[in-house]
Amino acid sequence: MASQPGRLIAVAVDPGDESLYALTWCLNNVVTKPKPEEDSKDTLVLLYARPPRALYPSMDGTGYLFSSDIMASMDRYGREVADTVIERARKTCASYPYVNVESKVEVGDPRDVICEAVEKLNADLLVMGSHGYGLIKRAFLGSVSNHCAQNVKCPVLIVKRPKQ
Repeated sequence: MASQPGRLIAVAVDPGDESLYALTWCLNNVVTKPKPEEDSKDTLVLLYARPPRALYPSMDGTGYLFSSDIMASMDRYGREVADTVIERARKTCASYPYVNVESKVEVGDPRDVICEAVEKLNADLLVMGSHGYGLIKRAFLGSVSNHCAQNVKCPVLIVKRPKQ
């Protein structure tokens, strides 16, 4: 007997421990382990928003020239960080063979990238970690999770890491 298709769950990941905690919490508490007679699986899409390269003029105010080699190094570093974040998240998912795992890396502001990706994927749920910023820090830095909760059409689960 075939069951209903699994859910598509988008999980926002970044280099911080908070997103890894949210991913682990999602795997333990949200993802459904299918029964032996079921063939469908939930699918997790790991979303990483790679910050865009800062735009520098070819010469900064001190007269320092940004060569194409330096710019290429900055791009390479950004790709390496993205690869590391996705690999770390995939390793976390490896212990859960009953879930399909995909990844998506987009360049841009995390608020926009996550919201746009969730809409394009038509996700059933967005899971995000919370950095736990206080009111003042959140007012200055903004909150990606708050922005996404207000702007995506699917339910959003914000997982707070316990204080140590």
